[in-house]
Amino acid sequence: MGIPFIRSFEPDYGKLVRVTPLISRIVANNPSPFTFKGTGVYIVGGKDVAVIDPGPDDASHVDALKRALEGRRVTHILVTHTHSDHSPAAKPLKA
Repeated sequence: MGIPFIRSFEPDYGKLVRVTPLISRIVANNPSPFTFKGTGVYIVGGKDVAVIDPGPDDASHVDALKRALEGRRVTHILVTHTHSDHSPAAKPLKA
């Protein structure tokens, strides 16, 4: 018996969703066979945060990410791998 693949996930693209008290997620609007419904970007922390896999360098996604981070200090940008759906937004986020 394997882990079920839940296909009913319907993201609200560009909206910050709280997953736990210290973890939030934004889903980039880049659905594909490789990204499923879109790349999930995770923000971990409170006032000081780490951003995990900032996502694609797409203007609307980067703008949504910056809005979600207003009032917080990004102390770390973590990239799990360099695919085009996970890492390119690191550069504009760092700037």
